[in-house]
Amino acid sequence: MSTPIRAFATSAKGQPLQPFEFDPGPLGPEQVEIAVSHCGICHSDLSMIDNEWGMTAFPLVPGHEVVGTITAVGPQVKGVRVGQRVGLGWQSGSCMACHDCLSGDHNLCATGEATIVQRHGGFADRVRCHWAWAVPVPEAVTAEAAGPLFCGGVTVFNPIVQCGVRPTDRVGVIGIGGLGHMALQFLNKWGCEVHAFTSSEAKRDEALAFGAHHVVNSRDSAAMKKIAGSLDFVLSTVAVPLDWSAVIETLAARGRLHLVGAVLAPIPVGAFSLIMRQRSISGSPIGSPATTATMLDFCARHAIAPVIEKFPMSRVNDAIERLRSGQARYRVVLENDFA
Repeated sequence: MSTPIRAFATSAKGQPLQPFEFDPGPLGPEQVEIAVSHCGICHSDLSMIDNEWGMTAFPLVPGHEVVGTITAVGPQVKGVRVGQRVGLGWQSGSCMACHDCLSGDHNLCATGEATIVQRHGGFADRVRCHWAWAVPVPEAVTAEAAGPLFCGGVTVFNPIVQCGVRPTDRVGVIGIGGLGHMALQFLNKWGCEVHAFTSSEAKRDEALAFGAHHVVNSRDSAAMKKIAGSLDFVLSTVAVPLDWSAVIETLAARGRLHLVGAVLAPIPVGAFSLIMRQRSISGSPIGSPATTATMLDFCARHAIAPVIEKFPMSRVNDAIERLRSGQARYRVVLENDFA
């Protein structure tokens, strides 16, 4: 019998997390076990706790922004070793045999395993994953800052790579929150001219400090019209409906609106607003293990890090409420304090 994993779990939709133990069973031949030192809290954790997407299995141990040290490896593990500091994000496994996996797009694997879907995640003292998804963390990236990079960070870095954003591009970021504040840093260091879209005037100075060259009030129609037809790429990180027609009109010819915020309401788009200037709309999930590693190296090179608030894991419910309140600046990170 395996040593039980100690964790915090919710037993029903929207309920507080309580101490919880479970037997993980034998370690799989291609799995690693990670002793968790830190774990970020993402809005996706809240969505799973609330069963917002209708796919939560209770009891649920949330947590998919894990940083820790490998303590055990299966006999078929490659590329990582016991004692190595690694991180784990939204995805904990992929089939390694389909066309997408063999093309390097492991994050698009149709049968991929998500860290907190039908299994337990990182609000725990230990967590397991396939070795390919345990991505080494560079020494220059601190453990407390690394966690949010494994979901929020790579979610906004991945489209910069996948969509071919160029250093000469004029780009926009909608939503200066947990995702957006990292996107501003990435795009600034990428070399772009960066526009931050926000409805909160209080975030203007912060957006500029994160790397925005311009700040646009997304509720000011005159300000939106002023930049019409000028942006090559707009990244939307928000999960709420917007005036999408106004956003699309900010795009230049061949401009792209890219979605990483999970807006549940349909997005109404007039065909001619896309056709006449060859604009497009796209979306993406997290990145592959290789893209995640590239992002971490980019962060180490340019001293990019999320702004975080720390809580001991024993105060996980307080930390969750801090995130729910919308007051977190800008990512909440739990520190393992299991005795």
